[in-house]
Amino acid sequence: MLLPRAPLLRWPLRCSLHHPPARCLMELRALVSALGDFASLSLAESWDNVGLLVEPSPPHTVNTLFLTNDLTEEVMEEAVQRKAELVLSYHPPIFAPLKRVTWQTWKERLVVRALEHRVGIYSPHTAYDAVPHGVNAWLAKGLGACTCVPLRPSAAPSQPAEGTHRVEFCVGSTERLDTLLSKIRGIQEISCLTTLPARVEGEEQTRVTLSCSQKALLEVVALLSQNSLLYHRTEILLLQKPLLPHTGMGRLCTLSEPVSLSDVMGRIKSHLKLPHIRLALGTGKALESPVKKVALCAGSGSSVLKGTEADLYLTGEMSHHDVLDAVANGISVILCEHSNTERGFLSELREALAVHLQNKINIIVSEKDRDPLQVV
Repeated sequence: MLLPRAPLLRWPLRCSLHHPPARCLMELRALVSALGDFASLSLAESWDNVGLLVEPSPPHTVNTLFLTNDLTEEVMEEAVQRKAELVLSYHPPIFAPLKRVTWQTWKERLVVRALEHRVGIYSPHTAYDAVPHGVNAWLAKGLGACTCVPLRPSAAPSQPAEGTHRVEFCVGSTERLDTLLSKIRGIQEISCLTTLPARVEGEEQTRVTLSCSQKALLEVVALLSQNSLLYHRTEILLLQKPLLPHTGMGRLCTLSEPVSLSDVMGRIKSHLKLPHIRLALGTGKALESPVKKVALCAGSGSSVLKGTEADLYLTGEMSHHDVLDAVANGISVILCEHSNTERGFLSELREALAVHLQNKINIIVSEKDRDPLQVV
């Protein structure tokens, strides 16, 4: 007796029947796009090297995303053993350009091992410093109840799309307008050139608007200055990109209630899970001195913190002379070593990415990753 054939079950995204969403696969490019949505790489510093740094030949699918603060050779072997298809390394393992990929240096060997085992490498670095839910926001949680603002706010990356200045002027003569527009179009780095009818002092004229770079602005002004009346009626506006709320480098944190420096130190040690930190007391300050404002920057914070008025600077490392400057200005300094102010964020990142990626892939944190410096 023939039994009717059971209908075929179809499951999306290659998910295992026995392991729902956490065992799905994502195409590498789709995952990289999703990581960019989580923290736009446009927020990274201009000097940084962020994004997908090593890409295995396509197609490449990812089941396990491996998080680390620093990608050392030991950590890379851990990623291989744990069968990761993509490593997210907060610090970019490739920074200075590589002239060759051999077995001679440890960074070259990282690339070789990654490609041999078809492991991609992605780095967000300072993009994660800038976002509201990033490394600096996590570091600030160690202070207790406080309100924070970026020390160096980030501007919206896409506005204005082109040009640093906008130039507007009105022309009455059609013949003069045609000649002028012809010359303007010959200038490099001019964009958004528009003309609209306008009435100026009862006279029908044409309003010309254009966007241009700083370099092109000099040529436009030189051209318009050939007609004194036209030049004096020209308006030049500086195009400033709007600032993004709660986004940028570093944080200036105002505690809800002043606490002693000694208490702040205890909170930081607890948050970073460190038995020891380094302290430089500001001139005239003591462990019992109240702390109300803390300027912080994960990693190496000298350039971001310098000149900020605060009771305390908190960062991973600062130069000797920058510490001396802060102390002379009555500002105490706490140093925790570079990556100790960053690494703890990875656990929070794992949870945030799991939600963002809808649990489509496994996300694990390195157990070998650690700061190279220790107190002995």
